[in-house]
Amino acid sequence: MAQAPIKAPNLTPQTSASDTINVTLRVNGAAHTLQIEPRVTLLDALREYIGLTGSKKGCDHGQCGACTVLANGRRINSCLSLAVMYDDVEITTIEGLARGDELHPVQAAFIKHDGFQCGYCTPGQIMSAVALLKEGCPTSDEGIRECMSGNICRCGAYPGIVAAVQEVRASQG
Repeated sequence: MAQAPIKAPNLTPQTSASDTINVTLRVNGAAHTLQIEPRVTLLDALREYIGLTGSKKGCDHGQCGACTVLANGRRINSCLSLAVMYDDVEITTIEGLARGDELHPVQAAFIKHDGFQCGYCTPGQIMSAVALLKEGCPTSDEGIRECMSGNICRCGAYPGIVAAVQEVRASQG
């Protein structure tokens, strides 16, 4: 299905084209060269300039984790990160996890264990879970909850999230 072209945000009256910089973001294996203001967050660059809307703008203060993406495999809050800081860094978003029709194991486990309800926090929860499996977080349910504490689910799907992480961890042996 063809996507509508993404329109670059309008420059504000206080901003001119000369106040912009070129940034190349490598997102999900593709390079995107953008001309943006230096103060544009990574989240806004992903959503408004590249058109990847899976990462959500929840609190816009780094408190909810809905915007979590991976930068060189490490989880970050993209709402607190300036895009310019990630020039030529490999960024992975929720859109980049599946391989065609094959879901990432964490995505499949979230579905199996009802690790979401409304779904708003789910992209950030999944990205955080993918990262914590590589970070050496404690294997107990309490350890998983602690390692996921930067991601808030207002619906309370935490038991399913923990079960999903435990299943993937067990399958990795």
